[in-house]
Amino acid sequence: MTLINGLPAHILLVHLVVVLVPLTALALVAAAVSRRAARRMGAVLPLLALVTLASVPLTTQAGEWLERHVTDDALVQRHAELGDGLLPWAAGLFALAALIWWTGRSATKTDTAPAPADGAVRSAAPMRVAAMVLSLVVAAGAVVDVYRIGDSGAKAAWHDGFSQTASNGDTDH
Repeated sequence: MTLINGLPAHILLVHLVVVLVPLTALALVAAAVSRRAARRMGAVLPLLALVTLASVPLTTQAGEWLERHVTDDALVQRHAELGDGLLPWAAGLFALAALIWWTGRSATKTDTAPAPADGAVRSAAPMRVAAMVLSLVVAAGAVVDVYRIGDSGAKAAWHDGFSQTASNGDTDH
């Protein structure tokens, strides 16, 4: 993907990533912490995470095309390097979202079954806690990474693209 309506695709696709990664991270944490939230989201959670995962390489590839079509700059290179690191976070969001959805589905099926022995209930608790902790870590990592990538991209795009003084004579108050 190179251009969309005459504009570099990257500058448009990046908005998908900037919205979807934090949204997916928030949904993942909510589902990991609350079984009720996980049940209400159902298959939407892993589908959202899958769309998020797919948007990352699409945006990265469009960014690589754009990188070849702008002046070589250290800020652009830094942005590209940071952008290459988002895919593992997005994959983590997807894997955890699918796991939480799958285990929530399984739990719903067993909710109608007779109550399990105490040992079975206790063995599920550490797995739930691990899923919560992993979800929090991956969600936070993904959101921080998106912030860092976006900040570096804004600096690369705007570092010399505006004047500190207004061109129309207005002054800041």
